[in-house]
Amino acid sequence: MLYSVTEPARETTWRPSADVYRTGNGWLLKFELAGLDPADIHVAARGSTITVSGVRRDRMVEEGCCQYSMEISYSRFERKIHLPCEIESADLDIKYKKGILLVSARLS
Repeated sequence: MLYSVTEPARETTWRPSADVYRTGNGWLLKFELAGLDPADIHVAARGSTITVSGVRRDRMVEEGCCQYSMEISYSRFERKIHLPCEIESADLDIKYKKGILLVSARLS
């Protein structure tokens, strides 16, 4: 997308890729969240939906440099995964490894 000098860029919400697995005792959800600080990631379970949200910030920029080309999304994100069962009371185990967020939901 190109912007003219008079049209400022707007912040957009991006939707990270996700894989969903059915396990023997619940669900495993994997989210591709490269370059995030774990403190900027939030996970919530409500009803049958797990929501992962947060923000990816561009922290690697040197002072005084100017944007030339930007392809990586640095902004807020949100991804909702709707499951075929109630998940709100599940035991959630959340891990972040090498840019992948793993959310394990063990059902009672």
